[in-house]
Amino acid sequence: MEFLTLVKERRSIRAYKGDNTISESTLKEIISTTLQAPTWKNSETGRYYIAANKESMDAVRAALPAFNQNSTANASAFIVTAYEKNISGFTKGEADNELGNQWGAYDLGLQTSYLLLRAKELGLDSLIMGLRDAAKLRKSFNIPETQEIVSVIALGYRDGDALLRKRKEVEEVATFL
Repeated sequence: MEFLTLVKERRSIRAYKGDNTISESTLKEIISTTLQAPTWKNSETGRYYIAANKESMDAVRAALPAFNQNSTANASAFIVTAYEKNISGFTKGEADNELGNQWGAYDLGLQTSYLLLRAKELGLDSLIMGLRDAAKLRKSFNIPETQEIVSVIALGYRDGDALLRKRKEVEEVATFL
């Protein structure tokens, strides 16, 4: 699939077909792609907790608000994203600029973009959810305090069409100097 087509076809999906599994090899391939994204000093601080069985998926759902539980009722897998704090944007424990740990979030965002696009290329759809109970996720998946939990991504096969919402024009977001 051509890159621009891939970008245009990727949507946030809130209805999935049930009874579809995603193989571990496919999930590994998706995560492997994230490692190709640029990161601060090649630090690769992104971390991924993959829930692809009933027990782990139920634990993720328990950490989501009701509307996201409903939107992902038939998703095939969840990926909890996090990053190691105090590495990206830091040298010897000191922040390199005023953004500090925001660089870890920035790097994870780049990696997440790769994740979403690779998943779409493999025929999967996704929904990124920022509303989640980080404490529940941390406890359920033994996520260390050294990691900042950022999002939960649902993966699966869409059930129905997704709307293409209007996007801003370039002139609204870019200033040419």
